[in-house]
Amino acid sequence: MIDFTVNKEGLRHNIEKARENGIIIPTIRQMQNPELIPENIREKLKKTGLWDVDPVNLFRITWKNEPKESGGLFRKSPNVIELPSALTGVKARIFAMVGKWFPTGCHKVGASFGCLAPRLVTGQFDTTVHKAVWPSTGNYCRGGAFNSKLLSCDSIAILPAEMSRERFEWLSKIAGEVIATPGCESNVKEIFDKTWELRQRPDVMIFNQFEEMGNPLWHYNVTGYALKDAFEAIKSEGDRFAGACFTSGSAGTMSAGDYLKEQYPGLKLAVGEALQCSTILDNGFGGHRIEGIGDKHIPWIHNVKNTDMVIDIDDEDSQRLLRLFNTDAGKQYLIKTVGLDAEFVETLSYLGISGIANVLCCIKMAKYYELTEHDIVGTVLTDSAVMYQSRIEELSEMYGDYSETAAELDHNLHILALKDDNMLELGYKDRKRIHNLKYYTWIEQQGRTVEELDALWYDSEGTWDAVHKQAAQLDEYIEAFNREVQKGSLS
Repeated sequence: MIDFTVNKEGLRHNIEKARENGIIIPTIRQMQNPELIPENIREKLKKTGLWDVDPVNLFRITWKNEPKESGGLFRKSPNVIELPSALTGVKARIFAMVGKWFPTGCHKVGASFGCLAPRLVTGQFDTTVHKAVWPSTGNYCRGGAFNSKLLSCDSIAILPAEMSRERFEWLSKIAGEVIATPGCESNVKEIFDKTWELRQRPDVMIFNQFEEMGNPLWHYNVTGYALKDAFEAIKSEGDRFAGACFTSGSAGTMSAGDYLKEQYPGLKLAVGEALQCSTILDNGFGGHRIEGIGDKHIPWIHNVKNTDMVIDIDDEDSQRLLRLFNTDAGKQYLIKTVGLDAEFVETLSYLGISGIANVLCCIKMAKYYELTEHDIVGTVLTDSAVMYQSRIEELSEMYGDYSETAAELDHNLHILALKDDNMLELGYKDRKRIHNLKYYTWIEQQGRTVEELDALWYDSEGTWDAVHKQAAQLDEYIEAFNREVQKGSLS
């Protein structure tokens, strides 16, 4: 459960700072339904760039932004691309919601909001005392640093040293401090170790996406809600929402699947991971190159008991397809040989490396369950290729110039030839085994208790269900905070 205990002094400080900086905070309901956003906010957005460091951009924490770099308002349904069968090689319809049109170009700005907002509007986090620490494998700390900046908070971003150059360059301009920890995407323990070191400082507060319940609260109520809207907008008569796939990362997005399973009881929910670090599949370990996810542990906030399948993706597939989708030769192959529409091919740049992995999970699920043209599988594109231009350059240096022949080979080997291997449909005992792995990270290393761990497995109503319902309570606190900010003086 999220703690809504109020610290009156911290709350007073936060209200004063919000008033000084003209900050109004959006509610979860407004993120679900942007039509509820007041007209005066909309007028400001018409003059504001998507990535501008302006507090009005808090109201763009939604899947329904207009796809515009500046001045955009909102769509009735989320931004979606649907992958044609000529590209995927499966009959099932696969769609993905686009993270590119969030501020920072990534939906993690929403997950970090879900973690920060409860402590901000209760005063537990005091903007005049604390720095917000964002431990991350790349995108979450970007979202956290951005939200901190919008809310006039100091921030510390933590991410692995081997993440893409673009992340570090951007963070250097936004975060108060950037800490690079040893290793790559799967070196999560090194990140946690750094947070324990920082906990000794009285001026910091840790917002750990892997355990903060504000993360699943946001995804369940905003991402899950948006995926339902997207499906209802694209479905045809006789179609069914057959499955949803999300690479683990912090596992926050998995809670969107919890929402979908309630709305569509036959839906299968899959978690993806890198084959090179197959922790969920077979207790494996290792480094990998699928930037945007993290491994070698099971996140505290992963509701494993509600997960139907684990799918492992070879990181070489995601690297090869990054080139296919983002080079002139690759695009020409897709247009001339595969027959894809040129305008659609340009949208493939909306797939970052983890987004590509998400789509590959959907393809493997479709093959495993032999899904038909009446089955729809959904996922999300965490970020876009904007954050990986340096990776594309590195691949060119490694393999030489790209050609249409190489593009044809990559399409056939890394999409069409995918098999239903390195995946597992989870039974009760499989899920319990995966859940039990939480013990070694969260009990032995991070100070959680066995009683808390057991509650996540045996007491869904008192844990997962209760957290999902706290969105309404969070909105009440946000609305009360905003009312105080908009008063001439504190009451």
